Amino acid sequence: QVALVDSGGGLVQAGGSLRLSCAASGRTFRTQAVAWFRQAPGKERLFVAAIRWNSRITYYEDSVKGRFTISKDNADNTVYLQMNSLKPEDTAVYYCAAADRYYSDISDFHKASSFSTWGQGTQVTVSS
Repeated sequence: QVALVDSGGGLVQAGGSLRLSCAASGRTFRTQAVAWFRQAPGKERLFVAAIRWNSRITYYEDSVKGRFTISKDNADNTVYLQMNSLKPEDTAVYYCAAADRYYSDISDFHKASSFSTWGQGTQVTVSS
C-alpha cells in the first residue's frame, strides 16, 4: 500500500507563489498516477492537476493552466505542485492522491473516486 504525506501550504499574497510537496512511500510500483485536488470550505473536492507515474504526462484543470505546474522527482518519489500567480480563489485545502489503476480516459482524473490513497491535506490561503 502507498502512503502519501503532503506539505508546503501557507499564507501568501495574491500574485505570489507556493510549492506543494507530496511524498509517496510504500508500494509505489503499483502507482499509475498522482493528482492534486482542492477543497474550499463548504464546497466539493475538485481536480487541479495530475501526472502519470511512469510517463510523467501531465493534465491540468483549465483555471490553473499556465499558472500551476505538476512534476515528479523519480529519485525520491515526490510529486510537486508549483503554484504561481496565485489568486484569492485558489484558497483551499490541497490534497494529493494516488491511483493504482490506469485510466486512459483523462476525465477519470477529475473524479476523486478514481484515487484510492490520499494525503492529509495542506492549507493554502491567498490574501487579496
